[in-house]
Amino acid sequence: MEPISSIPVAPEGFRSGFVALVGRPNVGKSTLFNHLLGQKVAITSPVAQTTRNRLRGILTTATAQLIFVDTPGIHKPHHRLGEVLVHNAKGVLNRVDAIVFVVDAASPPGGGDRYVADLLTTTQSPVLVAINKIDLLPEGERPQRQQDYQTLGPWPAYPCSALTGEGVGLLQSAIAAQLPLGPYYYPPEMVTDQPERFIMAELIREQILHHTREEVPHSVAVTIEQVQQDRKLTRVHAVIYVERPTQKAIIIGQGGQLLKQMGTAARQEIETLIGGKIYLELFVKVRPRWRQDRLRLAELGYRIEKD
Repeated sequence: MEPISSIPVAPEGFRSGFVALVGRPNVGKSTLFNHLLGQKVAITSPVAQTTRNRLRGILTTATAQLIFVDTPGIHKPHHRLGEVLVHNAKGVLNRVDAIVFVVDAASPPGGGDRYVADLLTTTQSPVLVAINKIDLLPEGERPQRQQDYQTLGPWPAYPCSALTGEGVGLLQSAIAAQLPLGPYYYPPEMVTDQPERFIMAELIREQILHHTREEVPHSVAVTIEQVQQDRKLTRVHAVIYVERPTQKAIIIGQGGQLLKQMGTAARQEIETLIGGKIYLELFVKVRPRWRQDRLRLAELGYRIEKD
């Protein structure tokens, strides 16, 4: 990628590059992503496979610019959407300057971790292992867990907690040291290259992940249909797509209460994002089997990524 021309010249010795966060689902990649950036950019939830897009976040320090790429969890896909997500996650491995392999310290390595580790043996990029959620382990068990994960490959391992921040500073410094000398790729004040509408839609989807259960979260897509701004208020019109009428009924809730509750929580998050007042309108529509339909996936923004 060519650097943007309208930004300052980097000082001598400056390092910069693209860093992929990879791992199996639900190991805390998005939480670590947000902690490294110092603010919320990626949505998080206890639901596996929350991340659906390669999301870029930009951390600029006095000596380096780290462009983090938060990828969907690598797993065995069960539908066309899953195939797209896993393809895009794998595709990033040979197009970055460094890879952070995120694992879950709460349990020893499993088949999913070994599958990701096998993929990483073919990449030319330097790999660091982030043993996340170390705060869930007693002090006495941490050395053994670190040894367990170091058996996955010849890569340095860094115990850390994206929740408490323990060890994250050391991990950040180690990542920066792996990057090549280079320019600013983005203005130093920039935190993400994603459009505001994309993050709005993700913040709405996050509330659905938090407030619903079973099959509903994975069957949901959100689009921002319209944004109208004036001096005092921003009006946001969003559509929530589901696959079945029963899912629509769950999201709306009795008397529309659940939809109202999720809308209120999402509105507060979006107001924090844009720094102003929001009027949020949510509509729920049924689009049968959208996760299996290539054209409908493309309409909703889920495409095979080529760059």
